[in-house]
Amino acid sequence: MDQAVWTEDGTRLWAVREGDGEPVVFCHGGPGLWDMMADVAAALSAAATVCRWDQRGCGRSQRQGPYSVDRTVADLDAVRAQFGWDRVALLGHSWGAQLALRYTLAHPERVSKLVYVSGTGIDDDATWHVDYQRNLRAALDGRLARWESLRTRERTAAEDREYCVLQWSADFADRERALEHAETMADPWFGVNFECNTTLNSEPAPDLRGQCETLQVPTLIVDGTADIRPRWAVDSLERALPVVSRVQLPAGHLPWVEDPAGFHSAVTRFLSRP
Repeated sequence: MDQAVWTEDGTRLWAVREGDGEPVVFCHGGPGLWDMMADVAAALSAAATVCRWDQRGCGRSQRQGPYSVDRTVADLDAVRAQFGWDRVALLGHSWGAQLALRYTLAHPERVSKLVYVSGTGIDDDATWHVDYQRNLRAALDGRLARWESLRTRERTAAEDREYCVLQWSADFADRERALEHAETMADPWFGVNFECNTTLNSEPAPDLRGQCETLQVPTLIVDGTADIRPRWAVDSLERALPVVSRVQLPAGHLPWVEDPAGFHSAVTRFLSRP
């Protein structure tokens, strides 16, 4: 059932919960996108209570700032408190993996386990972003010219959707089904909050290494081996965390889409550990 979560500054967030068992709160990618993990939630709901939510200004939540990482961490805590959970497991994807990590570092006593999916580690983005841009353009292949045309001009709402679908198509290892998968991501379409995206992406990232080295929350890192974001970018996080395991799946940036069985097995096995 959909539920409104009200933050301390009066912003309404969309959330939904399903299933039975220990609580797991999802953190979607972006920033500026919305939750696209209903399939993952359905698969896990037999063993856990899964909560999905749209971040501030995104998707079904109120389109209202201000936007900052600290503000989004506080919003995530409002979601946890709304449902009356003292401790939760977190599953974050992409930017949401970074958000889940930041929340865990800020509130380790409130997190039982962390699932870090397709994140980009704790080194400066400059260490991997050039490789990502090269891989993105290579994966777009015949769609590159159209993507470049849309990227460099003011777009209509319909063109925003086309631009995103083209870019998201690069995130799948199966090139024959890539556009199909990207279209599924855009249905339903809520419109990207580009202001939120730009603001959060431009926020300087703190050095998290020291905090990570003392974090005792069990963490599972899940990668798709064909992710266009170089997977070695996550090595720094894996080295820093003292209680960590890592699973690499034959998939792109959304491993639950291209290897659902492998993803479900890895996540449920980790979450079921005492």
